[in-house]
Amino acid sequence: MASHPRSDPEHGPPRAGTGPLSQSEYEAIYARVPRLTVELVITSPLGVLLARRTSGACQGLWNLPGGTVRYGERLADAVRRVGLDEVAVPVEIERMLGYIEYPSHLERGIDWPIGIAFLVGISPGAAPPVLADDLLAWFTVLPDAMHEEQRTFLTTHVLGA
Repeated sequence: MASHPRSDPEHGPPRAGTGPLSQSEYEAIYARVPRLTVELVITSPLGVLLARRTSGACQGLWNLPGGTVRYGERLADAVRRVGLDEVAVPVEIERMLGYIEYPSHLERGIDWPIGIAFLVGISPGAAPPVLADDLLAWFTVLPDAMHEEQRTFLTTHVLGA
């Protein structure tokens, strides 16, 4: 999990309880309730940017960069935090694309995430993402090793559009 949220002038100091959960707290809570996530769709002439998961139930799978929305966190703030955490670049929301449900997680007994997908761009003047260690890559053809739900969403809402 990422570090505690920082105070910012627009939204003030973080509220109590907004920091990340311990792994046991996370598993106990999200085994029983839906988990809200944000999914970042970053496209370029090189394709769509995907990140490979290095741990957890989705280890080794290519995914849209994404993460859990923290308690009290605004969606736009979650998108910006995930851009920095997952891709190491500042991002700006262009528009919301829709949502992704993950029945495969529920069927595998993991959890039940619902992802809100945003088309985002890399902030003007920011360096492009660093493609290193086979953890971040551009794809013009989606890889076999990725969530079927994300593949379907991308094909329907982004690549097929």
